[in-house]
Amino acid sequence: MPALPRIDQDNLPAHIAIIMDGNGRWANRRGLMRLMGHKVGVDSVKVIVEAARKLGIRVLTLYAFSTENWRRPEAEVSGLMDLLRTFLLRELPSMMEHSIRLRVIGQAQRLPEGPRRVLEKVIAETSANTGLVLNLALSYGARDEILRATARLARRCMAGELAPEDIDEAALAGELDTAGLPDPDLLIRTGGEYRLSNFLLWQASYAELYITETPWPEFRKRELYLAIQTYQQRQRRFGRTGDQLAAS
Repeated sequence: MPALPRIDQDNLPAHIAIIMDGNGRWANRRGLMRLMGHKVGVDSVKVIVEAARKLGIRVLTLYAFSTENWRRPEAEVSGLMDLLRTFLLRELPSMMEHSIRLRVIGQAQRLPEGPRRVLEKVIAETSANTGLVLNLALSYGARDEILRATARLARRCMAGELAPEDIDEAALAGELDTAGLPDPDLLIRTGGEYRLSNFLLWQASYAELYITETPWPEFRKRELYLAIQTYQQRQRRFGRTGDQLAAS
């Protein structure tokens, strides 16, 4: 087995976000049903969560199901919901053992009752855990998230709790589903597509993007390390010049 890419433990991204793409195409290329690709993709989730935890990553956000995914065939959506329920029940003991805290962003209330109740149970039972935050984007769309956040700000203004001129970036960020979490430092997309797909449009403003042709069912520990290694080779300037960073 080849050695893992070398990474600097002192320069890890605090928050990694992943668009887990390519499950269906991976299955189609093998003559399998699309759901089989999602099932193998669950194995990748387990591997990446464990690798991130051991590295000391603070937050791992996984784009598990978008608002647009409700348009998929009913059988595929039902299968995905069953996979979510099974994964959460199976992994709860490990989350408790390793102090992993589960969070969710998106409109989870749209999920079917069974998966939704399991999700709520795992969120509640892991709420006091202090290790890795596993943040699942479920029935999530960034535009929807921003609209819901601005509506809450508008209601606060109408109630006299907030003046319009006091609305700043921090105020809006505090109303987003990710309130209390750091913005992602590294955003990975598997499967070779070059788009954000309505994912963390506000939060990813300064995230380093890493696109790989590797489909999600084949994205494992080595691929994660390679993404982090690439991230560490970049200079994050946040609008400043390289000379300014060198002088600071």
